[in-house]
Amino acid sequence: MASLLYIAVMLTGIYYVGAGLAPDWSGRELAIFLAGLAALLVVEQVDWRRPRSRNWAASLLLVRMVLLEVVHSADGAGFSRALYVLVPFFAYLYLGRAAGISLAAVYVVAALIRASAVTGGKPDPEVVSDLFMLFIGLALTVATASIATEQRRSRLQAERLVEELTATQQRVAELSAASERNRLARDIHDSVGHHLTAISVQLAKAEAFRERDPSTADRAVADARRTAGRALREVRESVGALRAEPFSLAAALYALVEGLDDPDFRVVLDVDGPDVPGRAGPEALYRVAQEALTNARRHADAGLVRVAFRNAGDDAVLEVEDDGRGFEPDATSGGGLSGMRERLAALGGTVRVESSPGQGTRITASVPAAAR
Repeated sequence: MASLLYIAVMLTGIYYVGAGLAPDWSGRELAIFLAGLAALLVVEQVDWRRPRSRNWAASLLLVRMVLLEVVHSADGAGFSRALYVLVPFFAYLYLGRAAGISLAAVYVVAALIRASAVTGGKPDPEVVSDLFMLFIGLALTVATASIATEQRRSRLQAERLVEELTATQQRVAELSAASERNRLARDIHDSVGHHLTAISVQLAKAEAFRERDPSTADRAVADARRTAGRALREVRESVGALRAEPFSLAAALYALVEGLDDPDFRVVLDVDGPDVPGRAGPEALYRVAQEALTNARRHADAGLVRVAFRNAGDDAVLEVEDDGRGFEPDATSGGGLSGMRERLAALGGTVRVESSPGQGTRITASVPAAAR
């Protein structure tokens, strides 16, 4: 905007002289007039190419004021008076509201003093009209600078908000990735680890009965094969979880119990109530059942395990109780129990472990309806 005004005043002055309308305008004055405007154009280019600081803006403002006085001193026609409105504009824009309004007031007072000196204190309609136009121009300039300042402040705030939002999104993505890694780690421990334990037990049984009872050994191998098939199926179901495919807790529990129940390790399932909707809640309860059954078989030497699921009230509750050797819950901090608690806590649920040496173990997990 400033450069366009400089060029407009320059072309007007050249036309004014070329048309013979300025007989008293000497060549020296015209040269100073044009050189001053050219210098102002250079100032705008320098200001546009270099990042601004407050000191830099104040220095350039002072240079503009000096050059404007030089141009005005050589301007016999008074065209350059229109350029004075740029001073409060730049002051407001780069130095603040107080600086812009103060300089506008200074130029109004200076114009009044200059007009009074020219007219000798006598009223002159043309001078009054010029003063009025200068006042209007300064007022409009200050208002424009105010709008431009608010727009720039809004743009900077929007840029900061975008940066903060981007940083927040990156942080959320990192936390989501970490949460997903933890979930996959728990799934691998609860699912694949469970089935590998069952396969290991069945193969050990086959090896022990290979000579004494080949038919029992064959059944154990067949059970190990079925368990491996279930492990593969659950891996596929875990992949399906990433695709948000439906998950039936009741069907999964029936399949789990069917694969583990044998003469040496009896598992009884009792399901009361409708299936649990959604994926996260039922899968979390299923992993608790899987971990509890694995521990009962691998660590507790249990002969009978009762798995009960009920979904009749606000909470879906899973209970796994065995007749094994038991343990001291406060003295145990295994990854399986920690994984159960983490999984349920993420859904607002709870896991309660009741056990004592020689008295078996009861694990109760619940998921609130809001989490489902």
